[in-house]
Amino acid sequence: MSSEISHKTKDERRKSVDALELGAEKPSLEPPSSEDAPDGGTRAWLVAAGGAAIFFSCLGFSNAFGVFEEYYLTHRLHGQSPDNIAWIGSTSAFLQFFAGLLGGPMFDRFGAKIIRPAAIAYIFAIMMLSLCREYWQVMLVQGILMGLVMGFLQIPAFAAVSQYFDKKRAAAFGIVVSGSSIGGVVIPIALSKMLNGSALSFGWSVRVIGFLLTPFLGFACVAIKPRLSSRTTNFWIPAAFKDIKFNLLILALFFMFIGMWTPLFYIPTYAVSKGMSATLAGYLLAIINAASTFGRVIPGVFADKYGRLNMFGFGGIATGVVVFCMNSTTNNAGIIVYAVVFGFFSGTIISGASAAFSIVVKDARDMGTYMGMGMAVAGLGGLIGPPVNGAFVERYGGFIQVSIFSGTMCVFGGFIALGTKCATAQGVLGRV
Repeated sequence: MSSEISHKTKDERRKSVDALELGAEKPSLEPPSSEDAPDGGTRAWLVAAGGAAIFFSCLGFSNAFGVFEEYYLTHRLHGQSPDNIAWIGSTSAFLQFFAGLLGGPMFDRFGAKIIRPAAIAYIFAIMMLSLCREYWQVMLVQGILMGLVMGFLQIPAFAAVSQYFDKKRAAAFGIVVSGSSIGGVVIPIALSKMLNGSALSFGWSVRVIGFLLTPFLGFACVAIKPRLSSRTTNFWIPAAFKDIKFNLLILALFFMFIGMWTPLFYIPTYAVSKGMSATLAGYLLAIINAASTFGRVIPGVFADKYGRLNMFGFGGIATGVVVFCMNSTTNNAGIIVYAVVFGFFSGTIISGASAAFSIVVKDARDMGTYMGMGMAVAGLGGLIGPPVNGAFVERYGGFIQVSIFSGTMCVFGGFIALGTKCATAQGVLGRV
C-alpha cells in the first residue's frame, strides 16, 4: 500500500515538474494588478487627498493665469500684445502635460520619490517669478520652468490614485481634480485683491502665494505612496498607439484643449472690455473654478455608473456650446452667470479625460506611462489655442471670432470622444 502511495507521489511530482517546464502552471511573480485595488480605505483616500493638494497648487495656479494676463497687459508687461502674453500661459499649460511623458514613467519606476524634489522646484519657481520684470524672464520661469515641474507632480498624482481605485476611479479622479477648482477659487481671489486692491507689489503678491502653497505640497509629499511595487518601464510604449481607442481619446482631448482654455485666459480681459472693474473681473476665475468643483466631482460619480466615455464626450460638447455664448454676455450679472455655467461644464474635461484613458490601460502599473503619453500629445492643443485666440483679439478687436473658433473645437472633440465607443466591445450604445 505504501509502495503504491509512493509511486503515485512520484508520478504527481513528475507531472508537476513537466507542467512547470511547459509553462502551464508557472507561478506569477508579478504584484497584484488593478482588480485588487481597495477602492477605499484610509490609505487610498489619503493618496486622493494628496493628489488634490497637488492640483490645488499646480492647476489651481494655472487656472489663475487670466489674472496675470490682465495685469501683464496693463502693468508689468505693458506694451506686449495679447497673443504674446498668452504664449506664457499656453507654454506652461502645454509643458505641464508634455512633461508627464517623463513624470508618469518615472513614477512607475521610482514611486513617490520624484514628487519631493519636484515640489521643492515648484516653490523655487514661484519665488523666482516674484523677481521677474522682463518678458523673457516671465516666459522662462512661469512659462517653461513651472510648466515642466508641474508635469512631475500632476501626472504621478493621477497614476498613484489609479492604483488604489478601480470601480470608483472616475469619482476618485474627480475628487483629485477638484483640488484645482478649490485652488482656482483661492488663488485668483488672493492675486486679484493683492494686485489690484492693495499696496502690495507684484513681487510680494506672488511670494504670498508661494507661502500659501508650501504646506499643501508638504502634505502631498507625505500622503502619496504607490500601492504597487516599482518596476523598470519604458518611457514610451509604442504598442499603445496601435490601440485605436487610445489614439481617438488623444485626438478628442487635443481639440478640447484648443477651446477650453479660452475663458480661463480671456474672460477677465473680456469683462473689463465690457465695463467690469479689474478686481471683480479677477474674481470671475474664482467663480469658474468654484463651479467646476461640482462639474468635476458630480460627473465623475455619474461616469462610473453611466460610462466614462459618455461623460467625457458630453463634457466636451456641453463646454463647446457654452463657449459659443461667451460673446453674448454684455453686463456684469450676465458675465457672472456665464462664468458659473462654463465652470460646471468645463470641469468634466480633465477628470473625464483621466478616467477615459484608464479604459485602455491593461496593467494599472502602466497608468502613469499611458497618461503621460496621452497628455503630452494632447497638450499641444493647450499650446496652440490661447495664442491663436490672442491673435484673433489683436486682429479683430473683439471676442466673437474667439468664441466661434474655441466652441467649434470643443464640440468637435466631444463628438470624437463619443465616436471612440465604436472601437469598444459595447459599441456606440454601450455604457462605457
